[in-house]
Amino acid sequence: MRFGLKQLINNSPGFFVCGEAENAHDALETIKVSAPDAVIIDISLKASCGGFDLIKRINNLYPDIPVLVFSMLDESLYAERSLKAGAKGYIMKHAPLEKITEAIHRVLRGEIYVTEKIREKILNKSTSIQHYNLSSSTEILSDREMEVFQLIGQGFGTKRIAETLFLSVRTIDAYRSRIRNKLKLKDGETLLREAIQWVHMV
Repeated sequence: MRFGLKQLINNSPGFFVCGEAENAHDALETIKVSAPDAVIIDISLKASCGGFDLIKRINNLYPDIPVLVFSMLDESLYAERSLKAGAKGYIMKHAPLEKITEAIHRVLRGEIYVTEKIREKILNKSTSIQHYNLSSSTEILSDREMEVFQLIGQGFGTKRIAETLFLSVRTIDAYRSRIRNKLKLKDGETLLREAIQWVHMV
């Protein structure tokens, strides 16, 4: 996927890829050396530092470099969180090629890029008086807890979640326990039911 994106960018007038990395640590080192005009990242990263943490680190270290999230994860679940972390745009990997280059142009101009669907969702959320209780409660989850909660709602078991997030089964069990405590859910079955309900609601 990274190779295909690199080819697309290098074949687009005015663009070229000045560096690439497969994890957060290497990404920060590459940014330091190559000084890019923009950074494109996936929020599903190997190692303990997740994509949201990487966005925050880039913003702290290089506030003038815009970050565009390019991910297979559902934008309805992750676009808003990416923007809150400091990203300037969110686009899914199955988007048409012209949309990807448009997104890059937009963030380079200092604009925010999300689909119209997400723009309306954020606007409606900010103007709505009534909010579903569980949706509001999930705001207290950390970004990584939120990723685990969403995958639980999609029917992923602990082992598969661990493989997806490049974490250990023991770590995922710890996240499940924290989520249950924060959302005040009595057991694993309740957690699963509420997670499925939340995924279908958003």
